Amino acid sequence: MTENIKEESKADQSLQEDRLEAHAKTEENESKEEAEQVEADLKVQLCEPFPGLQTGLIRSADLFGYVGIESVLDQMRRKTVKAGFEFNIMVVGQSGLGKSTLVNTLFKSKVSRKSSTPNYEEKISKTVRLHAVSHVIEEKGVKMKLTVIDTPGFGDQINNQNCWEPIVKYVNEQYEKYLREELNVNRKRRIPDSRVHCCIYFLPASGHSLRPIDVEFMKRLGKIVNIVPVIAKADTLTVEERQEFKERIRQDLEANGIHVYPQRELDEDPEDRILNDRIRASIPFAVVGTDKEHQVNGHKVLGRKTKWGIIEVENVAHCEFANLRDLLIRSHLQDLKDVAHNVHYETYRVRRLNESNMNLSELCLIVVQGLSCVCTCVLCGHVKTLPAAELHPQVTHFLCQKF
Repeated sequence: MTENIKEESKADQSLQEDRLEAHAKTEENESKEEAEQVEADLKVQLCEPFPGLQTGLIRSADLFGYVGIESVLDQMRRKTVKAGFEFNIMVVGQSGLGKSTLVNTLFKSKVSRKSSTPNYEEKISKTVRLHAVSHVIEEKGVKMKLTVIDTPGFGDQINNQNCWEPIVKYVNEQYEKYLREELNVNRKRRIPDSRVHCCIYFLPASGHSLRPIDVEFMKRLGKIVNIVPVIAKADTLTVEERQEFKERIRQDLEANGIHVYPQRELDEDPEDRILNDRIRASIPFAVVGTDKEHQVNGHKVLGRKTKWGIIEVENVAHCEFANLRDLLIRSHLQDLKDVAHNVHYETYRVRRLNESNMNLSELCLIVVQGLSCVCTCVLCGHVKTLPAAELHPQVTHFLCQKF
């Protein structure tokens, strides 16, 4: 009886082992099939751009030895660091809101127009004028050409009607300048980039809502440049007042269809969307700027000293300056440049080229005079006579050499 039980248990054990082995083989076959399917899909994706090209996938484990493909990243980094970076930032707001101080605090150097102009005197401009000041900032071997565009006179007049037009004109002029360089026959190896990558718009800490001038400015500029709104001198508001003010501003932005950076429709993947949603929930940033240091618990900190204590600029519990700095420099600087180039500049470029095509009959006049043709430049309207032998029968215009 005991021997029968032992034999049955052994049979059950062997049967169970066979089942486990069969199950393991099945899982192994399924995983192989999935891997083969993924590899086949990847091959199809690789072959899609070139239907007649045979393409194979070679993994690192299949290589005979080290090739060095990963060094491409180091090559790109060295080349980029050697060439340096360009970043153009515009500050817009009424006088006395701390625009120059905030820019100096952002880059921890004297980069604003006031700081760069000797014997500077504060005067209220009768009209909106734009001043650009450029500096080369170097940190740990990385050089960046920073251009700060100031807009003195904006919102300082009794009648501020159309005070945004000089700013819109300036932004479009930089796009036009870049477009002409692109269309030039003998293009520069690296086109100088004077386009505005970001516009910081300063809102006074009134505690109410957006003013008509704020709405009109951001409506117009939001279509052609990246706008980041900030509440200037936020230390004049209590924490509750600041939160209510921020909520009202977000409601006004949505009600008026104003698009500020980062735009929701430009999120590329779920990871970007999560990060940008957190930023959008903080907009507008309540900031405080200063270039003075004070001792706090034995450490030097940037802050403003009052009767009640020191407001630490880089302390997120006191203001949102650190969040603004992270957005503009540490996390989204390259994205600001990419959006400016791929979205705003591209929109301007398409519109200008469409205008050129629509007005082709006016811009590209050809008058056959014997063996010569009178041609008109598509950009400036300059007219010159070219020998017919130099022109293709379909050529109806040219580009000036100065472009």
